[in-house]
Amino acid sequence: MRVIFVHHSCFVVELEKKTLVFDYFGGERVKDYRFTGKLPEFDKEKPLYFFASHRHQDHFDPEILRFKERYPKIHYILSKDIRLGAAYLARNKISPEIKKDITFVTANKEYQIEDLKIETLRSTDEGVAFYIETEDVHLYHAGDLHNWRFEGAGDLVNGKMESGYKAALRHLEGKHINLAFVVLDGRLGMHTNRGLDYFMQHINADYIFPMHMWQNYGLIAEYKKMCSNARYTERIVDVGRENEVFEI
Repeated sequence: MRVIFVHHSCFVVELEKKTLVFDYFGGERVKDYRFTGKLPEFDKEKPLYFFASHRHQDHFDPEILRFKERYPKIHYILSKDIRLGAAYLARNKISPEIKKDITFVTANKEYQIEDLKIETLRSTDEGVAFYIETEDVHLYHAGDLHNWRFEGAGDLVNGKMESGYKAALRHLEGKHINLAFVVLDGRLGMHTNRGLDYFMQHINADYIFPMHMWQNYGLIAEYKKMCSNARYTERIVDVGRENEVFEI
């Protein structure tokens, strides 16, 4: 299979019979950042699934709803906090018919969409994280599910965040994950590695792609230097630039 890191938290996973796209947004959508990643051209004969974990502008872009015009075999799996009312669709000049191709999902539920088995986890921010089984491949995309810990937030807030993160990940314990896309956000300073650390200690994943790094890819090397266990570092994929392709 092929994995393409588009930018930020957006990845394309090309399988034999289908293509999955996670959390795509246009490169100039986020203030003060310019992301240069581009989606590839997709095979129009293969089913195409777009996932959006929540409504934040660095995870969802209404532009993806226009792709139906080019790719007839497209289906959208969107967190229910992404509201697509009639006025919103009209304002963005999107046909209301698109809703026939959308499955809205909520946390802690299971969905069967064609041969995709999907389990949603409750995010510690907004929306959901995704665990997916298809074509004998098991994938996890965190969205904004993370152990968000900020200086000055206080023990009560940070403690609630940590307990929520651990509770969500319990749904993954005992599962064998082939590809995992996990948050590594340098804005958390001394707490940057806490979420990834806990994930690696408790979840069995073959390849772990750090994401949500805000273009600071040096965070991966810094994390690896701190790890004395080689079994950890060999599982972490060195994501280093936008539009990077990985053959798995």
